[in-house]
Amino acid sequence: MSTSDEPLLIVEAPASDVQVLRLNRPDKRNAIATALLLAIAEALEAGDASESVRCLVITGGDKIFAAGADIGEMAPKQAPEGLADPRPALWRRIRAIRKPIIAAVEGWCLGAGNELLMCCDIAIASREAKLGQPETNLGVIPGAGGGATLTRLIGRSRAMAMVLTGKPITAEEALQIGLVAEVCDPGAATGRAVELAQEIAARAPLAMQQAKAVIKATFDHPHSAHLDFERQAFSLLFSTEDKREGVAAFQEKRKPIWKGR
Repeated sequence: MSTSDEPLLIVEAPASDVQVLRLNRPDKRNAIATALLLAIAEALEAGDASESVRCLVITGGDKIFAAGADIGEMAPKQAPEGLADPRPALWRRIRAIRKPIIAAVEGWCLGAGNELLMCCDIAIASREAKLGQPETNLGVIPGAGGGATLTRLIGRSRAMAMVLTGKPITAEEALQIGLVAEVCDPGAATGRAVELAQEIAARAPLAMQQAKAVIKATFDHPHSAHLDFERQAFSLLFSTEDKREGVAAFQEKRKPIWKGR
């Protein structure tokens, strides 16, 4: 059980260009209080700026990823406090990270936990994981992507079912509708996420970041403008050392050495 002396977020030293962030509020089921959300944003930004990090992994405990926001923190708030809440700015900082982020989910992933998963670029879930947006059980609605982002990811009808009933879905259901990319054995989610992160980290860093930016832009641009943005990102990579190295390695039939320049 965590104590006041323990960090809300454990930031592991980078290994093989991958950094792992572990939510660390087991006594509160990893509820994402504002202090924890701030710690996540700051750790991701530090990883984004680090030359030794190319991919990040966010994970929780062995039995739970995150069970939602901190209800005790939310309970006394009225509309003025809700509108002035610092959390939306923190969520925007998390969504602005350039480097790839992988979520590793064991057990419950609800409310703000599921919204954090949707801020990540790839999600790996244990077969025993349960994902959901149960905010309507409390007489409120999702406020950080559980409506807007979830609908874009899985479609209107499925998002309506998840939000209006408040019922969680299984990892297999999440895989079928595209909310997660892979399902693994219980206890293996973090290991598999790190393995995938290492695979991505071994690839051309600037290309990984531009690919992420282009795919994320699906949410923000009409198709014609999105195509223009994609072409611009594609063209900018032509002037990088990594592009020259990738072409040379292909022609010379050897493994490329990426420098992120």
